[in-house]
Amino acid sequence: MVIASPNTSVAKIPSPAIFAFVGLTFLISWGLLGLYIFLPEIASSTFGEISGSHPVFFVATWSPAISAFLVVFFYSGLAGIRLFLSRLLLWRCPTGWVAFILVVVPLVYLAGSLIKGGPVLAPLPPEGIGAMISVLFMMMFLGPVEEFGWRGVLQPLLQRHMAPIWAGILIGAIWGIWHLPAFFLSGTVFATWNFLPFFLGNVVLAVLVTPIFNSTKGSLLWPMLFHWQLINPFWPDAQPWDTRILLGVVVIVVWWNRNTMFTREGAVTEVLPSPQLATRAVDV
Repeated sequence: MVIASPNTSVAKIPSPAIFAFVGLTFLISWGLLGLYIFLPEIASSTFGEISGSHPVFFVATWSPAISAFLVVFFYSGLAGIRLFLSRLLLWRCPTGWVAFILVVVPLVYLAGSLIKGGPVLAPLPPEGIGAMISVLFMMMFLGPVEEFGWRGVLQPLLQRHMAPIWAGILIGAIWGIWHLPAFFLSGTVFATWNFLPFFLGNVVLAVLVTPIFNSTKGSLLWPMLFHWQLINPFWPDAQPWDTRILLGVVVIVVWWNRNTMFTREGAVTEVLPSPQLATRAVDV
């Protein structure tokens, strides 16, 4: 990947870009899914029946990422896009957070499933483990891509004006409301879920990923891996216990990181990393 040189001048993303990002994200997602809610016959005859693997559903899911790239390109051009993408290469992460993502998150699903008398792992489909692995990789290009928007653009811009804890709560609320149209679509998994616990879960998860994001100096890699774990098809259905357990986890995480969660000091506040940081991420 070619990174802008340390001497390259790239326009910063201003704070008002928050409104452009949120507006575009909802316009794309709610606009597409709204067609299936209010004009189902026309939408189905034009684009086909909606489902979790339908291209329209993918585009709606990618709306935070699409909006993020549009905002970055508008303000900073291709040089800004290159710097923005370099955040995928910020791989350094405190060991504790690596263990949290790779070990603690799966254990939450395991514990929640066992409490409700469920299995240790999700049952394999009739097609076998190959089908499950295919879904796992499909999921990598679904939910985690949202992080280009939520953590890539919205988190640093909000943290210019509020402490990380409040930025995480606000993003979680926006994230939850953004999902709302999917609950009215019979062809998606959301149609069988209760919105209120899901909304609360979004807020909890957005707060949990906040210290990961800041401790990695704005890495997008680790929030994406965290998001991928949340939708890993191998983990069993643990509702509603997964949300209840995560409520306890978030209290511990916020208390443990209270010195950084309630102050903007040390929080990532730039959408585009410095060219020096981007260059180090590539060279290491």
